[in-house]
Amino acid sequence: MNGAEYITAFVTLFVIIDPIGLAPVFIALTLGESPRARLRIALRSLVIAAVLLTLFGIFGDKILAGIGISMPAFRIAGGVLLFLTALDMLFERRTKRRQQQGEEHEVEPEHDPSVFPLATPLLAGPGAMATMILLAGKAEADWLHVTIIIGVMLVVLACVFVMFLLATPIERALGRTGTMVVTRLLGMLLAALAIQFILDGLRGAGLMGLA
Repeated sequence: MNGAEYITAFVTLFVIIDPIGLAPVFIALTLGESPRARLRIALRSLVIAAVLLTLFGIFGDKILAGIGISMPAFRIAGGVLLFLTALDMLFERRTKRRQQQGEEHEVEPEHDPSVFPLATPLLAGPGAMATMILLAGKAEADWLHVTIIIGVMLVVLACVFVMFLLATPIERALGRTGTMVVTRLLGMLLAALAIQFILDGLRGAGLMGLA
């Protein structure tokens, strides 16, 4: 690949991961958290996503083939899990749980969104993993090529981190009412995205003949 193709790889990963679109989702998933807690959640999710995407860039096709999992099945599973999170956002279950905790209380591990749904499937989702496999797994690829692709992925994740840092000022500008409206709207969008993951998985498995 030449320089232009690496730029194309960056654009592809940027569109798939969507740092700009993830900022309001991050606000909704960390509603009521302190800036310090948000920073911790952001860093943890980005580190986990970077490790997952790196592993899939290097060993992705072998990992899935080795355990007998197809990419369509991976998409369906991600869609189902994401839909459950969308329900939490729509019905304010996450917010109610956090209102029962003290303001200084840290997020309980089972309520921490850094692993799910931030790290996966929002950051390192089926689309991003498949993209890493395709970009790094070309027949003519050598270790230099794979290293550059991983570097491109890390630059995209750095863009995500910048957008996450802006989450608190954005939430302050919206106010509580505005944030709740955005949360409900994003819950609907996440539900639609989850269904799209499932439909793509079904289509990829040959179980749907629809375009």
